[in-house]
Amino acid sequence: MAESAVEFVLSKLGDMIVKEVEHLGSVGEKVKWAQTELMDIRCYLKDADSKRCKGNTTAENWLNQLRDVAYRIEDATDTFYLEVEDNRHNDPSFLHKLKKLCHKPMEVPVLHKLATELDDIKKVLEGISNSKVVYSIDPFQDGGKGNTIVMPFRRAAYQDVDETEVVGLDADKNKILKLLRYEETPRRAVITIVGTGGLGKTTLAHMVYKSAKADFKYHIMLSVSEQFSLTDLLRKMLSKLKYSVPKKQDVGALISELKDLLTSRRYLIILDDVWGPVLWNQLKDALPDVKNGSRVLMTSRFIDVAKSANPDPRMPPYELDFLSDEHSLDLFLRKAIPYEESDEKCPSDLIELANALSKKCKGLPLALIVLGGIISTKDQTYHAWKGVLDTMDWHSDGKDCMNVLAMSYEDMPYYLKSCFLYLASFPEDYEITATRLVNMWVAEGFIPQQDRKTMEETSKDCLEQLFQRSMIQVSSRSPNGSIKYCRVHDLLRDLAMHQAGKENFVTVFPQPQGINHPSKLATRRASLQSCSPHLIECLGPYTRSLLWFGHNNSVPSYSEFKLLRVLEIVGVNMSHVTNLKGLDKLIHLKYLGFKNCFQLNVSTSSFGRLKNLQTLDLRGTSMQQSPMGLWTIGTLRHVLTGKWSCSGLPSRGDFINLQTLKWVSVMETWLSHVPGLSNLRTLGLSNPYTEWWDPVPNLLGTLTSLVSLGIRTHSENHIPKEIIYPRALANYQNLQNLYLDGVWSENVTLEAGLFPPYLVKLTLINSKFRQDPMMELGKLKSLKKLQLNSTYKGEKMVCQEGFAVLQSLILNEICINVFTIEKGAMPKLKFLRYPLNSSTRRVLLVFINFVE
Repeated sequence: MAESAVEFVLSKLGDMIVKEVEHLGSVGEKVKWAQTELMDIRCYLKDADSKRCKGNTTAENWLNQLRDVAYRIEDATDTFYLEVEDNRHNDPSFLHKLKKLCHKPMEVPVLHKLATELDDIKKVLEGISNSKVVYSIDPFQDGGKGNTIVMPFRRAAYQDVDETEVVGLDADKNKILKLLRYEETPRRAVITIVGTGGLGKTTLAHMVYKSAKADFKYHIMLSVSEQFSLTDLLRKMLSKLKYSVPKKQDVGALISELKDLLTSRRYLIILDDVWGPVLWNQLKDALPDVKNGSRVLMTSRFIDVAKSANPDPRMPPYELDFLSDEHSLDLFLRKAIPYEESDEKCPSDLIELANALSKKCKGLPLALIVLGGIISTKDQTYHAWKGVLDTMDWHSDGKDCMNVLAMSYEDMPYYLKSCFLYLASFPEDYEITATRLVNMWVAEGFIPQQDRKTMEETSKDCLEQLFQRSMIQVSSRSPNGSIKYCRVHDLLRDLAMHQAGKENFVTVFPQPQGINHPSKLATRRASLQSCSPHLIECLGPYTRSLLWFGHNNSVPSYSEFKLLRVLEIVGVNMSHVTNLKGLDKLIHLKYLGFKNCFQLNVSTSSFGRLKNLQTLDLRGTSMQQSPMGLWTIGTLRHVLTGKWSCSGLPSRGDFINLQTLKWVSVMETWLSHVPGLSNLRTLGLSNPYTEWWDPVPNLLGTLTSLVSLGIRTHSENHIPKEIIYPRALANYQNLQNLYLDGVWSENVTLEAGLFPPYLVKLTLINSKFRQDPMMELGKLKSLKKLQLNSTYKGEKMVCQEGFAVLQSLILNEICINVFTIEKGAMPKLKFLRYPLNSSTRRVLLVFINFVE
């Protein structure tokens, strides 16, 4: 893994030599030496990573020393850049002076400092090279068995499971459903599924929830995790039962309100991943026992959790067992040979190996899934599968699973290891937005450049590779099939945290019990997952990435971390925060995110000096002024905002790298001549003034790479007819996602030909159609998701045919009484949401008539 650090530093040194060599003089030769050495180190580390066996502790330490040299070179060059930029900012003639004195580095402090550090690094590197000979270090030699990675088991994160892919849990599900429906126990009963991590407790609980929720008036399923907040848990439970929860209620008031809601209803509460009896002792008063058959289902790995919650011998803990050999083989083959249903389809010469491999997992579903993912990347040949079996070095009991997981990690290419370890930066059970993760990977320099692909496309491929290897769980996909949200199983997150800490890749705060904090100078990337302000004191000046998951108004002072290239703050109320003055000093910053931070108080000029910025993500955060300095940055790739819309682009600038711009206000003066947007793929436009939309069709006509387009107007303003008529949008062959919020002109007749031919997702809001839109929309042959909000004024809608591949249909705020789906229509529909009639409050009647 050390080679990924070298890869990134090499790219930066190359840029330095190209851009600044004339200003470096004799020091430039030392920078070139560093580049040459790093190229040799990179090749060596890649070779060592692909061939070496684990357990060779001496060799691993030696390789880590090489990695640390790369880090020192990065620190030296980044600090040099920072000091040069500061001097240029204070003295515009500084570069001229630097060039004039570059052959006298002793007279220029910044050059002298860089030269001295590189000389010291050269001596260290010579010492490392000598130690390899003196101590006969061979990174390619097996260090012996027994040095395996062992960590506590953790549970799987909540996800929507496909029950057709689940093996061996049907009988368990039926037994628990019988307990839930046991009419001879009218009193509130607590049932606990107990078992080790990775056994499928969460999957089983979710299967039970899907089958049983219709029997209960109120039903909730929540993940608790080890470090839970009772206040947050109560708020989540209340939010599932009502539309809004007052923000300033204390715990007592929340318990009282929840109890009042549940008293008159039969309820089912499922609490996943309970770590101790404390939770039940705190929560039980909010779950009333009114003898109406209400049930609580918990999952835990601890028997005492079950016994403390329900001492009734008629409801003992439900201890989930490991899979049988038969079920183990079935599950393994489903993952190892995709789309095959049984071992009868497995090549006969591989059946014996498949049995041996599946038995190594000891019936643990997670281990089977992960090992199957490894095998799925190999050729279906005897020698390929035998090679995997021979390299396994497992012991008994719980160590087996972690060895499987560690083996999956070791099997990855170097760039994919970086992507996986980065997942340790996110909190337990955190749902990760794929686009956000992809952009972070690009900013970190993990992604190798591939011909004819953008870095983001390659990054998405890496995400798919992690899914294929069963290292992540996909929570949902976009209609075009790409990953939209993902999670990390707790066992795999533990592996990532352990390995990331070992390789000084990411440090998570607070650290798990028994693990010491690294030194300030050693912390390269930090993830702060606690609201304790003192944790920021653990970070040092060489920190490159900082992810701050806050729950209060405290944020770090940016002036202390001038070498940051990734900074994201999530969930902090920034409206009263004023210490953002150091933001303009972060000249190395490539990714900047303020997610769900309410309002950001920052000078608009702060963005002008962020010359390397690639992504600005302000979704869920507003600004009083638009950051005009932003548009002077030629490296920008993605600008995302939420309800706040940034003002228009200037008429001059370099936007050739810009791929995402959402949302941007339409300005009368600029849309017709904005240059260099040919690579734009996602665009969101908004404006309250209809007359300013005139240049939009001309702009859209130049955006040949556009994949997603959103247009929203203000209140009752109309969508400009020039956009949708005559068939302007229909010319967009690449457009897959279309979002239109606004009233359609009355002189425009809705017809399928108005829309792009290969549209996959369509959202129409406030359209106010007078005709039933379903007949024409049903002709869109590629449409997989359709959402209609306040789009139709009639009383009934009829779908006679069409929607050949539609999978999801969402109807909101549509005042109809009857919706009829006739035979042959929507044959692929999986999800349907429809509202109450807003005027009569009657439930919308849905007739799936299949009329002949």
